Amino acid sequence: MASLSPSTSYSDDWRQLHLGRLLGHSMRRFDARVMQLMAHALEVPLALSNLAARDQVSAAHIHITRHLSLAGDRLTDLAERAGMSKQAMADLVEQCLAWGLVTREPDARDRRTRWIRFTPTGLSWLQAFQAAVAQAEAEFRAEVGDEVATVVALGLEVYAASSGKPA
Repeated sequence: MASLSPSTSYSDDWRQLHLGRLLGHSMRRFDARVMQLMAHALEVPLALSNLAARDQVSAAHIHITRHLSLAGDRLTDLAERAGMSKQAMADLVEQCLAWGLVTREPDARDRRTRWIRFTPTGLSWLQAFQAAVAQAEAEFRAEVGDEVATVVALGLEVYAASSGKPA
């Protein structure tokens, strides 16, 4: 393979336009729109709306919203489902505890284990999150068209479900 140098006539547009970069930009745009909608959601307590409006709630905090089951989870399971380290998830849980989104309760069968569960405020947050995601998806569909949105959703679903190993 020939080496590349600054004087070589070479197009590097691919670095800005490859699928991974486009997916990353799209995800950040989508999450930012969801947070913008959350900042104005009536179901969200004012203090949490203010946090969302001031970008104090990050995509990392959304991991709890996306991954905490309605029945509650152990920290280890929650971190694994979110693809995060236990320590990083513990930090997020601490912030969400302070914001009143979740509680941490001892397991009646194993006192060493604690369960993370949504509070009533957290369930309101989750409801507002669901509505914001639905609106952001509708806006995406309106922008790119139903057919393209359907193809994108199906393609991403297949890609996400695959093992990641080349065929």
